[in-house]
Amino acid sequence: MLIAHVSDLHIGRDAKTDRANRLLATALEDSGVAIVAVTGDVTHRGRHAELDRFEEFFRRLIAQGRVVVVPGNHDRLNDGVADRIMPGERVAIASRPGLHLVRFDSTGPHNRRLITGHGLMTHADLSAVDSALGSAPEGALTVLALHHHVHPLPPDELSEMLSNLLGWPNCAELLLGNELLEQIRGRCDLLLHGHRHVPSEMVIGEASDRPLRILNAGSTPELGRFRVLSSRAGRIGAESWVELDGDGSMPFAGVLAGRAIA
Repeated sequence: MLIAHVSDLHIGRDAKTDRANRLLATALEDSGVAIVAVTGDVTHRGRHAELDRFEEFFRRLIAQGRVVVVPGNHDRLNDGVADRIMPGERVAIASRPGLHLVRFDSTGPHNRRLITGHGLMTHADLSAVDSALGSAPEGALTVLALHHHVHPLPPDELSEMLSNLLGWPNCAELLLGNELLEQIRGRCDLLLHGHRHVPSEMVIGEASDRPLRILNAGSTPELGRFRVLSSRAGRIGAESWVELDGDGSMPFAGVLAGRAIA
């Protein structure tokens, strides 16, 4: 099984970003991935028209059931499309053969402004995540997908440095993040998130029988690339970053074969 992780698409920000997202959707269609995990900030201003554009770009992948999405803080702005992205409960399960993916909506009502872009996680959310992980089939790759980061990360850009200096919360990690990590350790294989635009990776319990990998996708259209992970027998195998070609040519078969992602 191949899993692609993309995030912070910010559709509607400008023409360059939308073009990159259109190329991304085509690239993902051709890449052979079974699942595309989109970890929030699908839209830039939280407009219905922007989400409509996402659904247009990704329509084939969506129709094939290959896309799993959680909302981000930008999706709470203006029209507020977070409920369209993930209607119903804040924690939900997306099951595929060999995969148990838990979706967690880490956004909250305060995300109506950019300076309050930080996430929300309550003890009730922790309980719901615990229950969702507990229903994972034996031998399945278990994944938790959310938008906000759960441990401290350095500022990505000047605006984030300024926010930290002023004590604004928009760049802060999730409260109860450490509790979440303790809860899922040994029970979850991957934690996928976005929010910060520079990608990062962290492994907890690397020497254990079941290490937890925490992956931040960064902002996929800004990076011009996305991460692909292979899963075999419920465990993560090889990993690669797949580049987007600006001319529209997508030599994914060669890229994947060259990196032994299979």
